[in-house]
Amino acid sequence: MDDKNAPYHAHIYYQLADRVAAEALHLRLSGLKEAAGAAPILYVGQLRDRKVGPHPIPQFEIHFIKANLEAIVPIIESSGLTALVHPLTDDDVADHTSLARWIGEPIELDLAPLDPPGMNKGVARFGKTDF
Repeated sequence: MDDKNAPYHAHIYYQLADRVAAEALHLRLSGLKEAAGAAPILYVGQLRDRKVGPHPIPQFEIHFIKANLEAIVPIIESSGLTALVHPLTDDDVADHTSLARWIGEPIELDLAPLDPPGMNKGVARFGKTDF
């Protein structure tokens, strides 16, 4: 079954030297969230200039549904920044590894903070909050 309403995240990574590019993408994605009608972005998180959770470098996350995946990926790609795009399932580790798609050069994540299989706190905060 292909659920077009399945929840997705993208984590957009940046170095502090690339923060201007990250801010520009953040602004563009925030504009899509504010768009009238069926906005393709449900949530845009804060730019985090430090390690957070499994993410070893600065990043921000966005939330959207699978139906909007193919519209959002080219926008991220055009920024030149690295991103991890993944579904939200009940397996947080798989979401960030085997089910994930990288845009740009992959970054080694710290998997230790991720929830064990069968539990994913990200599902409960989908569309509402980031870290």
